[in-house]
Amino acid sequence: QLVEFGGGSVQPGGSLTLSCAASGGAFHRSWMYWVRQAPGKEIEWVSSMWTGGGPQYYADIVKGRFVMSSDNENRVLYLQMNELKPEDTARYFCATTRDGSTRGRGTQVTVSS
Repeated sequence: QLVEFGGGSVQPGGSLTLSCAASGGAFHRSWMYWVRQAPGKEIEWVSSMWTGGGPQYYADIVKGRFVMSSDNENRVLYLQMNELKPEDTARYFCATTRDGSTRGRGTQVTVSS
């Protein structure tokens, strides 16, 4: 089970940190993903990482602004989002699949002035 937290409303240029509590499975050695879905659009991959160690991977549109990390002891996944833009407005999900087919219920992020 995946449960996301931390969404909200923020002005352009602001920051938010999303969290995802994961239960079940071998979290400490798993591929984990953040994906998002804007209204009327398809699910979009944002970032991914192997929780057992190694680099994180980011979509070009968020590279340099978002940072993905994990706390394996507490089974929590994070997405630190900086320099937010209106086009980052979406519902954000943590997922165990890149296409988001296995994901939590999500948390809404709204970026507007």
